[in-house]
Amino acid sequence: MFYLSKEQMSDHPPVRQHKITPPDWPCAMETLALQTRHFALREYYKSGIVSPETPLCDVPFLAMDFETTGLNTQHDDIVSIGLIPMSLSRIRLQESQHWILNPRADLRKESVVIHGITHSKIISAPDLNEVIQQLLALMAGKVMVVHHRSIEQNFLDIALKRRIGEGIIFPCIDTLYLEALQLSAPDSTSLMKKLFRRKPKISVRLPECRERYHLPHYPAHNALTDAQACAELFQAQVAHHFTPETAIGTLWC
Repeated sequence: MFYLSKEQMSDHPPVRQHKITPPDWPCAMETLALQTRHFALREYYKSGIVSPETPLCDVPFLAMDFETTGLNTQHDDIVSIGLIPMSLSRIRLQESQHWILNPRADLRKESVVIHGITHSKIISAPDLNEVIQQLLALMAGKVMVVHHRSIEQNFLDIALKRRIGEGIIFPCIDTLYLEALQLSAPDSTSLMKKLFRRKPKISVRLPECRERYHLPHYPAHNALTDAQACAELFQAQVAHHFTPETAIGTLWC
């Protein structure tokens, strides 16, 4: 299979986006806390989450990015995780976490070209099973900030099912989805209208999204760097299109 990055997958978003109806996250996590058997996963759900009415300025976020061996959740696995705690006003790099993992899937040449994680780097790396407790503790009580949520939500769900017999659901802010909504909105900014009149190839890849907000270029496909890039993009999106008082329930999914 030819390996495409998650950014390459998102070069051509649909022109019209439909509003995602998220779960009732506080209720879902309360219910799962009673049903889940694995102690670390149960503690994650017991930590709860903010109410949908909470303004963005009061929400604790965790920027998250995965590198994987491919894009098929049934056959591929997570090879790297980058995490950075953040808020609307601050990205706490000193509290960041970056793991290179030994995946339970073949590390193919196509994926190595993308993320640069070679067999020599994973040979002594831990399995995800060894960091699950720490990962879930860092996620506890926070809303994830990701770019293309199907990667992080689906891959972590399947990876945990393989290892502990139980999957996971968690609330996300998807910066790709937010950008696609803005690009397709009828009241888009004049700049976006000019872009549409020129009929360019409009991309919602992370670098191109950042470029629209005049954010600096970072080398792609390092999980920690991409998590930082996603965190900065979300802050810019809120500053341009929303307000700090916007309710989290209108944006999460």
